[in-house]
Amino acid sequence: VQLQASGGGLAQPGGSLRLSCAASGSIFSIMSMGWHRQAPGKQRELVAVITSGGMTNYADSVKGRFTVSRDNAKNTVSLQMNSLKPEDTAVYYCLAVVRRSPGSTWLSYWGQGTLVTVSS
Repeated sequence: VQLQASGGGLAQPGGSLRLSCAASGSIFSIMSMGWHRQAPGKQRELVAVITSGGMTNYADSVKGRFTVSRDNAKNTVSLQMNSLKPEDTAVYYCLAVVRRSPGSTWLSYWGQGTLVTVSS
C-alpha cells in the first residue's frame, strides 16, 4: 500500500492551502484516513481524521479552520486548510488504516510527508 501526498507549499498567514493524499496498492477496505503533522523539534500530532462513514475528529488547534474530506471510491483524503497561522508550519503526513483482504488485520500506512510553511 502506498500513500502519495501532494499540495504542500508556502502560504501567508491567513491564507489557504489544500493537501491531498491518494492510497493505492493492495487495498480491500480503508477504515480511516487522515493527517498528522510534525513541526521542528516537536512530536508528531494528529491534525484530522475521517472514517469511511464520514465521522471526523480534529485537533483543537485546527477546529473551525481545517476541513478533512474523503472520496471512498477513489481512496483519497484531502485537507482544506484556511486561516493558516505560522504555528501550522510543519511536515504533514497522511495516514490510512487499511485492510488488505477480508478478515485480515488492520494496518496503518503513512505517506511521505509534505511541507507546509506559513510565513509572511
